[in-house]
Amino acid sequence: MCEYCGCQSVTAIDELTREHDMVVAMIGDVRAAHTAGDVPRMAELARRIAAVLVPHTEVEEHGLFPLLADEFPDHVAVLEAEHRRIETVLGAASSATPDDPGWPRQLTEILDLLRDHILKEQDGVFPAALTTLSGADWDSVDAVRARAGSLLPAAPAAGERA
Repeated sequence: MCEYCGCQSVTAIDELTREHDMVVAMIGDVRAAHTAGDVPRMAELARRIAAVLVPHTEVEEHGLFPLLADEFPDHVAVLEAEHRRIETVLGAASSATPDDPGWPRQLTEILDLLRDHILKEQDGVFPAALTTLSGADWDSVDAVRARAGSLLPAAPAAGERA
C-alpha cells in the first residue's frame, strides 16, 4: 500500500491502513475459498471482514469524511455509497451462510469493489487529509477511534519488534 506521502505517520491513517491490510489479506482468503467452492468459509470470512470494517467505517464516516466533505463532497459521497453497497453484501452472511446461489458471485464482485475502494482512500483520501487537516482535526478523528474501537492487534511499543 501507499507509503510515499508520509500519511502513515499520522496514527489515524496508520490504523486505517493497517485495517485495510487486514481486509486485503482476507479478500485473498475469500478468493481461495471461492475457488475451492467452500461457501461456508466464504461466509465466515465475510463476517470477519465486516467485523473489521464496522469500526473502520465509523472512523471514516464520523471522523475523517466530515472534515473533508466541504472540500471534496462528491468523493466523500461516492465512498459512503460504496460503504453501503459493501455492507449489504457482507451483511447477507451476518448470521449464517446465505442460501442464495448467486451470493458467492456477489461477494467476489463486491470484494473487487472493496479493493478499488481501498485504493481510492489510500491514494486519494489519506494524502488529501494529510495536507488538509489540522492537529485539532486529527484529535477529533482519534476521539472517534477511541469510541469505535478496532480489531487491530496492539502496535508494538517503541523499540519492540513487530
